Amino acid sequence: MKRRAAREKALQILFQADLGKTPVEEVYQGAVNETEEDDFLKQIVFGTAEHLEELDQLIEEHLVNWTLSRLANVDKNILRMAVYEMKYMEDIPFQVTINEAIEIAKRFGDAESGRFVNGVLARIQETLQN
Repeated sequence: MKRRAAREKALQILFQADLGKTPVEEVYQGAVNETEEDDFLKQIVFGTAEHLEELDQLIEEHLVNWTLSRLANVDKNILRMAVYEMKYMEDIPFQVTINEAIEIAKRFGDAESGRFVNGVLARIQETLQN
Protein backbone atom coordinates (compact mmCIF):
# COMPACT_ATOMS: atom_id res chain seq x y z
CA MET A 1 0.00 0.00 0.00
CA LYS A 2 1.38 3.41 -0.92
CA ARG A 3 1.82 5.85 1.95
CA ARG A 4 -0.87 8.26 0.69
CA ALA A 5 -3.38 5.40 0.54
CA ALA A 6 -2.29 4.26 4.01
CA ARG A 7 -2.76 7.77 5.40
CA GLU A 8 -6.22 8.03 3.84
CA LYS A 9 -7.22 4.63 5.21
CA ALA A 10 -5.82 5.61 8.63
CA LEU A 11 -7.92 8.79 8.54
CA GLN A 12 -11.05 6.78 7.79
CA ILE A 13 -10.34 4.37 10.65
CA LEU A 14 -9.52 7.10 13.18
CA PHE A 15 -12.50 9.21 12.05
CA GLN A 16 -14.89 6.28 12.43
CA ALA A 17 -13.49 5.34 15.85
CA ASP A 18 -13.69 8.97 17.02
CA LEU A 19 -17.21 9.58 15.72
CA GLY A 20 -18.64 6.26 16.85
CA LYS A 21 -16.75 6.22 20.16
CA THR A 22 -15.63 2.74 19.10
CA PRO A 23 -12.31 1.14 20.07
CA VAL A 24 -9.71 1.67 17.34
CA GLU A 25 -8.82 -2.04 17.32
CA GLU A 26 -12.41 -2.92 16.48
CA VAL A 27 -12.67 -0.38 13.65
CA TYR A 28 -9.26 -1.42 12.30
CA GLN A 29 -10.25 -5.10 12.19
CA GLY A 30 -13.45 -4.26 10.33
CA ALA A 31 -11.76 -1.90 7.88
CA VAL A 32 -8.58 -3.76 6.93
CA ASN A 33 -8.53 -7.16 5.28
CA GLU A 34 -5.45 -9.39 5.13
CA THR A 35 -4.36 -8.12 1.71
CA GLU A 36 -4.38 -4.54 3.02
CA GLU A 37 -2.20 -5.25 6.07
CA ASP A 38 0.44 -2.55 6.08
CA ASP A 39 3.01 -1.68 8.75
CA PHE A 40 2.86 2.05 7.98
CA LEU A 41 -0.95 2.07 8.25
CA LYS A 42 -0.83 0.11 11.49
CA GLN A 43 1.80 2.42 12.97
CA ILE A 44 -0.18 5.58 12.18
CA VAL A 45 -3.52 4.20 13.42
CA PHE A 46 -2.32 2.64 16.65
CA GLY A 47 0.40 5.22 17.33
CA THR A 48 -2.09 8.06 16.98
CA ALA A 49 -4.61 6.27 19.19
CA GLU A 50 -1.97 5.49 21.82
CA HIS A 51 -0.80 9.13 22.07
CA LEU A 52 -4.21 10.77 21.60
CA GLU A 53 -4.22 12.88 24.78
CA GLU A 54 -0.73 14.21 24.16
CA LEU A 55 -1.48 14.94 20.47
CA ASP A 56 -4.73 16.71 21.32
CA GLN A 57 -2.98 18.86 23.89
CA LEU A 58 -0.26 19.86 21.43
CA ILE A 59 -2.86 20.68 18.76
CA GLU A 60 -4.98 22.67 21.22
CA GLU A 61 -1.94 24.76 22.24
CA HIS A 62 -1.41 25.76 18.60
CA LEU A 63 -4.98 26.63 17.63
CA VAL A 64 -5.69 30.32 17.17
CA ASN A 65 -9.24 31.39 18.07
CA TRP A 66 -10.39 27.75 18.05
CA THR A 67 -10.78 24.91 20.50
CA LEU A 68 -10.28 21.25 19.73
CA SER A 69 -13.94 20.53 20.41
CA ARG A 70 -15.00 23.03 17.71
CA LEU A 71 -12.87 21.44 14.97
CA ALA A 72 -14.47 19.39 12.23
CA ASN A 73 -13.86 15.71 12.97
CA VAL A 74 -12.03 15.26 9.66
CA ASP A 75 -9.65 18.16 10.34
CA LYS A 76 -9.08 17.04 13.93
CA ASN A 77 -8.13 13.51 12.89
CA ILE A 78 -5.90 14.72 10.04
CA LEU A 79 -4.08 16.94 12.53
CA ARG A 80 -3.74 14.09 15.02
CA MET A 81 -2.21 11.79 12.42
CA ALA A 82 0.15 14.45 11.10
CA VAL A 83 1.33 15.50 14.55
CA TYR A 84 1.92 11.85 15.42
CA GLU A 85 4.07 11.50 12.29
CA MET A 86 5.96 14.70 13.04
CA LYS A 87 6.64 13.75 16.63
CA TYR A 88 7.27 10.02 16.44
CA MET A 89 8.23 9.06 12.89
CA GLU A 90 11.63 10.68 12.58
CA ASP A 91 12.36 9.15 9.16
CA ILE A 92 9.66 11.33 7.54
CA PRO A 93 10.59 14.99 6.94
CA PHE A 94 8.15 17.49 8.46
CA GLN A 95 7.43 19.04 5.07
CA VAL A 96 6.41 15.69 3.59
CA THR A 97 4.01 15.08 6.47
CA ILE A 98 2.57 18.60 6.21
CA ASN A 99 2.11 18.39 2.44
CA GLU A 100 0.42 14.99 2.72
CA ALA A 101 -1.91 16.29 5.46
CA ILE A 102 -2.84 19.32 3.32
CA GLU A 103 -3.66 17.14 0.31
CA ILE A 104 -5.75 14.76 2.40
CA ALA A 105 -7.53 17.73 4.01
CA LYS A 106 -8.35 19.13 0.57
CA ARG A 107 -9.78 15.77 -0.46
CA PHE A 108 -11.76 14.88 2.67
CA GLY A 109 -12.36 18.23 4.37
CA ASP A 110 -14.15 21.39 3.31
CA ALA A 111 -12.91 24.26 1.16
CA GLU A 112 -10.82 25.79 3.97
CA SER A 113 -9.43 22.57 5.46
CA GLY A 114 -6.15 22.55 3.53
CA ARG A 115 -5.23 26.07 4.54
CA PHE A 116 -6.34 25.52 8.14
CA VAL A 117 -4.35 22.28 8.52
CA ASN A 118 -1.30 23.96 6.99
CA GLY A 119 -1.44 26.84 9.47
CA VAL A 120 -1.79 24.65 12.54
CA LEU A 121 0.93 22.21 11.44
CA ALA A 122 3.33 25.06 10.59
CA ARG A 123 2.99 26.38 14.16
CA ILE A 124 3.49 22.90 15.59
CA GLN A 125 6.54 22.39 13.38
CA GLU A 126 8.15 25.53 14.84
CA THR A 127 7.60 24.18 18.36
CA LEU A 128 8.92 20.70 17.58
CA GLN A 129 12.03 22.02 15.85
CA ASN A 130 13.02 24.24 18.79
